[in-house]
Amino acid sequence: MLSSMNFLKSALVAGALLGGGHLPGALAQQPVPARRQHLPLDSIRLSDPFILADARTHTYYMTGTGGLLWQSKDLKSWDGPTPVAQPDPTSWMGPRPMIWAAEIHSYKGKYYYYATFTNKALTADTVQGKPLERRASHVLRSDQPAGPYRPFGDATYLPANKLTLDGTFWVDKDGKPYLVYCHEWLQNQNGTVERIALKPDLSGTQGPAQVLFRASDSPWSRENPRTGSARPNKVTDGPWVFRTKTGRLGMLWTSWIYDVYTQGVAYSASGTLAGPWQQEPAPITPPNYGHGMLFRTFEGKDLLVLHSHLDVKGNYHRVPRLFEADLSGDKLVIGKPYGIKN
Repeated sequence: MLSSMNFLKSALVAGALLGGGHLPGALAQQPVPARRQHLPLDSIRLSDPFILADARTHTYYMTGTGGLLWQSKDLKSWDGPTPVAQPDPTSWMGPRPMIWAAEIHSYKGKYYYYATFTNKALTADTVQGKPLERRASHVLRSDQPAGPYRPFGDATYLPANKLTLDGTFWVDKDGKPYLVYCHEWLQNQNGTVERIALKPDLSGTQGPAQVLFRASDSPWSRENPRTGSARPNKVTDGPWVFRTKTGRLGMLWTSWIYDVYTQGVAYSASGTLAGPWQQEPAPITPPNYGHGMLFRTFEGKDLLVLHSHLDVKGNYHRVPRLFEADLSGDKLVIGKPYGIKN
């Protein structure tokens, strides 16, 4: 997700550029771009990229912020975008919600769309005198990876007064499915990554949430407060759970080092989501990359996809990038850029 001190403005602009929701004032909603064929990956403007390698259709499906979808057979040439999310306009999301950080997960013969939905017309909370619009992780479902994705279960997955984002999916060692997400720093002033159990059919959540770690647990993130010395950044962003080939459980997540968007990683001492989670001392990718996830190509190669984060005259330029990933040891090792020029 797009998270920094000017997080909100940047996220709204990105959502508009990608067809996700409307903006206040002069920043009106933009139309969905015309569908095109044979697009190179580095020509696609996309935040929070996610790639599903679907064995059934032998196709790569890429989504992210904006509620749109691209398809490819080789990771080089992409067709799209097409809108795929169809939330209920009468629900709390409203008729034109912003859609951020979408993911697609295959589970027991169905496809599930995990995304952050924001309705600017509703206020979830007021913090330090500022109203916070309603934002939450939610799940839609489809029979096909290309959608459309529609509501199928509970009207809400997480509390209405809690700002949550960047939900992802994980089946833990106990065989139970979980929703892993961030509780946003705008509300709690120290962002967290949390888990909550999903119902067996993924139609809702059950039981209490558990905090896995906080933004301040990071040894590498930094921000400059208005007074005092530098301190850990408040932002938790884009969790992605993985397991190495040795069985070690890890989690990618993103924060900031001052104004540099940064990808970090943590590992669970217990080998389960319950943790405790231990933060690696240093970032895992070059500066100004973040919100990554891992997938395996049809040829069996592990890759990391994330977006580059370049400030061009005050506007963020985000493009999906691929890096080689080595999961053979106890720790994830990120290698050279894959398939495109860095």
